[in-house]
Amino acid sequence: MGDMPLLSDTSPVFVGRLDHLRLLTEQAHRVRTGPPEMLLVGGDAGVGKSRLVAEFAATRPPGTVFLGACLQLGVDGLSYAPFTAVLRQILRERGRPPFESAAPGGIGEFARLLPELGEPSADRRENRGILFEQVLRLFDQVAGDDGITVVLEDLHWADGATRDLLVFLARNLDRPGTQIVATYRSDDLHRSHPLRRLLPELERLPRVGRIVLEPLTREEAGRQAAAIRGEVLGEDALNTLYQRSEGVPLFVEALAAADSCPDDDDPDLPDHFRDLFLEPLHRFDESAMAVLRVAAVGAVADSIEHEFLYHAAGLPEHELEAALHMLVDANVLRPGRTGYRFRHALLRDAVHEEILPGPHARLHLRFAQLIDEYPAVVPVDRRAAEQAHHYQAAQDLPRAMEAAWWAAVQAKKTLAFDERLDMLERVLALWDRVPDPSSRVEGLSWAQVISRAANTAISANRNRRALELVDEALATLSEDATDNETLTMRAVLLRQRGQARAYHVRDGGIGDLVRALELHPPHMPGYSQLLAILARECALLREDRAETLEQKLLRELADSGRGPRALAEMAIEAADTDSLSDACATADARITLGGAYMQEGDIGRGRPLMEQGLTEAKELRQPHMEARGAGNLGHFLRELGHHEEGMRVLDESLARHESLGWAPARKSFNHQNRAEILLELGDLRGTREIFRLYLSRDQRDGKHLHYIQAVEARAAAAMGDAAAARAAAGPKGDRSLLEAHRMNIVQLRAMGLLDAAVVEGDVAEALALSRDLLEKVALECAPGYTWPLLEQMAEAARPGSEQGRAERGHGTDNAEAACQIRALIARTAGKTPVAGLVQPAHSASVTALLAEGEGAATELAELWAAAVRAWEHTPMRLHLARARLHEAEARVAAGEREAAVLLTSQAHETATECGAVPLARTAEDLARRLGTGLSGGSVPPPAPAGLTGRETEVLRLLASGATNADIAAELFISPKTASVHVSNILGKLAVPNRATAGARAREFGLA
Repeated sequence: MGDMPLLSDTSPVFVGRLDHLRLLTEQAHRVRTGPPEMLLVGGDAGVGKSRLVAEFAATRPPGTVFLGACLQLGVDGLSYAPFTAVLRQILRERGRPPFESAAPGGIGEFARLLPELGEPSADRRENRGILFEQVLRLFDQVAGDDGITVVLEDLHWADGATRDLLVFLARNLDRPGTQIVATYRSDDLHRSHPLRRLLPELERLPRVGRIVLEPLTREEAGRQAAAIRGEVLGEDALNTLYQRSEGVPLFVEALAAADSCPDDDDPDLPDHFRDLFLEPLHRFDESAMAVLRVAAVGAVADSIEHEFLYHAAGLPEHELEAALHMLVDANVLRPGRTGYRFRHALLRDAVHEEILPGPHARLHLRFAQLIDEYPAVVPVDRRAAEQAHHYQAAQDLPRAMEAAWWAAVQAKKTLAFDERLDMLERVLALWDRVPDPSSRVEGLSWAQVISRAANTAISANRNRRALELVDEALATLSEDATDNETLTMRAVLLRQRGQARAYHVRDGGIGDLVRALELHPPHMPGYSQLLAILARECALLREDRAETLEQKLLRELADSGRGPRALAEMAIEAADTDSLSDACATADARITLGGAYMQEGDIGRGRPLMEQGLTEAKELRQPHMEARGAGNLGHFLRELGHHEEGMRVLDESLARHESLGWAPARKSFNHQNRAEILLELGDLRGTREIFRLYLSRDQRDGKHLHYIQAVEARAAAAMGDAAAARAAAGPKGDRSLLEAHRMNIVQLRAMGLLDAAVVEGDVAEALALSRDLLEKVALECAPGYTWPLLEQMAEAARPGSEQGRAERGHGTDNAEAACQIRALIARTAGKTPVAGLVQPAHSASVTALLAEGEGAATELAELWAAAVRAWEHTPMRLHLARARLHEAEARVAAGEREAAVLLTSQAHETATECGAVPLARTAEDLARRLGTGLSGGSVPPPAPAGLTGRETEVLRLLASGATNADIAAELFISPKTASVHVSNILGKLAVPNRATAGARAREFGLA
């Protein structure tokens, strides 16, 4: 065996993975005509993940497999590495046309990842979503009819931006043609590893699967060793090999390629596989070993460009080539198009760890310098991050700090927030360890750098970290300073802390924002932006019955003439027209100001302001703000009864963003507004279809998640889908979201919880929730959602059936609670303003609901008739149907049976068309109690045992233990008539008493 290469080529026989290969191949065939799929391939180091992917890729048609690998440098700020490699391969093989098609109007955001495409657009947080959308579109374009496979290797090294883009694609790819295969090392996933948390989330998505490669069996390991050695191992040798390798293919390969296959008695067998890898390398001459050490230091993701290797090694070209031939022949390095990669990352690590400290530092320093000397060798998007890595390893801290700063600048261009934050934190960590640190970060102070880090943390949704950074910076700034720079710096930091707190559902940032306003000199940059943010947050803040600190601050602001409207007006007036941030603040403030007017019902003043802000956002190419303006305008138009106009605004905005490749910008928020409009129009199926198609994918979307789930809960409840309503609303009895600092979150979640409780038949839960809200929250301050909420509460607290059960000895507590809650509803309704077309209708319904059981039947019927007339002026069909059903009940009690029959039939028709099963059943129940059909000429269903329809209804009530008085109240008849019906029933059924009659009713299925 002494004539074998030092390390054999990989086994020529593909062993033990044929089932996995078939699974990948079948998936590739499915996605050509079906929806995209993703497969996560895990396993310990050396178990054969890359070999499996390579074997699979070799079976695919040329030009359909695109490969990118995550880099070990990823944790040091190198963002989107595997996707950048995939995009470069697409550009190389397909040219620019697919990129131009995926980014209407230009090359779009792709230039952030591929600078060779041109200059990216201005840095804006929302552009990251646009970039993600355009990558999705690109994959759709490239897939064509043949389909594509995108391979992402070594996901355990993935940077945060890569993980975020992967999740986005998993959630949003929906056109046929794309297969994504991602590999990762399972043994590298320590408890706090981000991928460990991400994998279960990905697996919950449809069309995402995961396989974990296990070690080879003893027989498979024997076949692999035999293919490498060219001979079959004896039983003893195979047993030893399998025991030592534990079936890991890489270790089987290393052992099988040794000069002799050791047995248990071999005293020289290394104890660790790292030594097993290194032992054969010692036979190389010094030139080959020197080249190998250089390659280990310079390799990123186990690869190094030839030109880099040449300059770093410092050998004559013929000596370098001879050394490389030796390394390639021994299968230590594998050649690529322009460079080399290690056969396996573990081999590279083993070589790197053996380098002594002095040579280690010198080599890293040399590579850092070479990046400056030969910049074309390293893509521009990687230069700063790689230099930061090398200078840090070389302990050249001043230049490591400078490189980290420029890596942060590059990460900002690519909108890789996590990586930018990592680099800024490295700058901060080195601040006290280098001379004159400010000069190395473009003259910025420590506080200014930490402010940028906090702002980046907010963009990365790492708000807790933003709070920690801001607190650290504020502790270093004197509270007694009066110079403009320090005051502005403190104000900016407080504003950032307020923004970070506002992103938490249960916290609020008003206190910090108000303090920032007190400190910020009006003539300094950022003042208009602060005013616009504070105006927006004040307008959304919840108000409680007991005055909170936030409400005290709001009152003090209002008393000083700086309420939400005034703040928005001040932001517009203070803006510098030459400043982009101030122009954005102006548009933002107009949207807030217009919304404040529209909330009061002043559509004449509010709508033009919102439309002007929307136009300015378009001109500034601010998709996030533009989508916010469209969403808010659509929302207020709906609240005021202009549903079709609101839907048109939302549809036009979404279509515009789709055509520009901006679809992700606040997409879930605006689809949620569309879903609300359809819900109120009675299109329950359409509402839930929007949730299924657009909203259920965005379950991580912060505050918007609560809006989304509330709409789904309400639509599901209206259709009688109690399980789905509860799943969307949240656990029964959970009041935590009702502590949210934003009023609209409190109101929307409450509506979802109330509907879920009612459809489940849990009146006690609905009443308890109503009491909590009415006693704690000043709902009258936000009438748009308060009026429908008050109507829901009043429905839950109706006396009707609850009062009847109380008289029979059941539900007394609920009846008492309902009485108290009705009083609280009346108090709140009396304080709540009414505007538009919809709120007067809700108010009329609440008035009628609160009047039930309080006066004459005729008066109640007229109140419900007024409510019906009010709903007829709106497009809200289900609310009209519900009001008609209530009027029908009141008409029966007033002796107007014919009117009741017509109203019941109309309500049932609407409920049936809309799929509102519970409402339809209520109409059917009322028709049955009336003893009539639900359409002209129809008759009630046949009754058992010769009973009439009316007697059947009496028997149904007897089964529940109703007295004659109960029966009379329920069926709108006198107690004497009820007694006659009972006597007739006892006779027809030939039973001696009411209890026996009730038992017979249960036999008939009437109870």
